[in-house]
Amino acid sequence: MHATTVDGTRIAYQVRGTGQPLVLLAGQSNNHTWWDPILPDFAGRRLITLDWRGTGESDKPDEVYTTRGFAQDVVAVLDDLGLDSANVYGTSMGGRVAQWLAIDYPQRVDALVLGCTSPGAAHGYERSQEIRKALADPARTERVLLELMYSPAWLAENPGPYCVLGDPTMPSYAKGRHLVASNRHDAWDGLPTITASTLILHGTDDIFSPAANAQLLADRIPGARAELVKGARHAYFHEFRSVASPAVLAFLAAAQDRT
Repeated sequence: MHATTVDGTRIAYQVRGTGQPLVLLAGQSNNHTWWDPILPDFAGRRLITLDWRGTGESDKPDEVYTTRGFAQDVVAVLDDLGLDSANVYGTSMGGRVAQWLAIDYPQRVDALVLGCTSPGAAHGYERSQEIRKALADPARTERVLLELMYSPAWLAENPGPYCVLGDPTMPSYAKGRHLVASNRHDAWDGLPTITASTLILHGTDDIFSPAANAQLLADRIPGARAELVKGARHAYFHEFRSVASPAVLAFLAAAQDRT
């Protein structure tokens, strides 16, 4: 299925199951398959995933992308489905987009989960220059990214394939557009206006998006609560799904009870 945005871009999206809608927003340069390993954890809900513009089956315009613009794309999907609102769970860049969704469209977000994300470079904690240089080396990129995502023990026991290493079908210009969009994200001024109940999850051992960002966001968003997943790196939601998914479900159930 496709939704058409205000600028005419077609955004591919997928719907699974029935029940209370939960929108799942993937990381930078990834499509909906980012979530594939943990979709069974959220059985009993209407799960909505999408391919960011530039990825998957969505259009790939060669133009400026922004995290705020990606939030507008999510709204186009909700509109196409006839949904007034939904719960939203965004990780990594998806968490940055989710911030804008809750800031600009508060009536569309029933409850908000932000995972392994930050308010942006201007006020948040950023990865080191050493990591940036390592990721820029084509000969090392995939291995470095894997080690940022998962613990060595988990990698030794799980040889892949992996769903969090980026969409291999993306054109190079779209990868660049995604990188710039994520790097320029700055929702700091808008975070105090978020009204949705908010849970923030982060792995204690995440240095890709440093774990200190979790409490920073919690202090900035009214009523938000941060939970750290001990021993987890950036892909906490996958490796530590037995901890993370129940935490999300418990939070969403409590938020629903309060409405």
